[in-house]
Amino acid sequence: MKKIPILILLLLSLQNFFSQQFPKQASLIEDFVPKGWKVLYHVQGDLNKDKVDDHAVIIENTDPGNFKKNEGLGTDRLNLNPRILLVFFKNQKGYALAAVNNKGFIQAENSEDNPCLADPISETQGISIEKGLLKVAFNYWLSCGSWYVNDAIYTFRFQNDHFDLIGFDHSEYHRANGEKSSTSINFSTKKKSTTTGGNMSDEDSSREKTVWTTFRTKKSYDLQTIDEKAYFEISENNED
Repeated sequence: MKKIPILILLLLSLQNFFSQQFPKQASLIEDFVPKGWKVLYHVQGDLNKDKVDDHAVIIENTDPGNFKKNEGLGTDRLNLNPRILLVFFKNQKGYALAAVNNKGFIQAENSEDNPCLADPISETQGISIEKGLLKVAFNYWLSCGSWYVNDAIYTFRFQNDHFDLIGFDHSEYHRANGEKSSTSINFSTKKKSTTTGGNMSDEDSSREKTVWTTFRTKKSYDLQTIDEKAYFEISENNED
């Protein structure tokens, strides 16, 4: 089957889902999950400082029409079903929907453009809540086309009635020679640290060098509007 029909089917599936309206309040988290979708990951923890555990889930469509046979390198069958991130605040009536990301930020299990790319959230489970912060983590590992393994962690904090991106941590290493580097960005202080010179096979960190710079923010990000392009936008941002 050609790419265009598959792409049309996927876009129609996304359009049909995005046109649905999530309830603002429900008794159970399951009440927010549309028919034909499933919960992949579910975490809980206090996000709004009311000392009550809130919840976040990643859901995935199970439409058979979003599976495609792969004739080239990589997995034999591509799962292109979209994924959505939902965040809920717990209250006396049940659960209130606090945030939705349906912008493709949580990538599908497979990619038609990069069929050698493993599921970006299978190793990280995608989401976690730590010390009142929501973290979304991705692992990029390719079975062909690249020797590098990349990890990216986005940290969101609930403030001013929405979830702002306050931190971005990125690391990479080369599977052949073990060379590694990392970057950490604090959007609140506008500071960026870059560490180079390390190696996965060397426990001695004395060869590593960390440089601090001022991070020039071109745009701000929040959980509801961030998409997969943010990875490249942040990584390629300029420094003062």
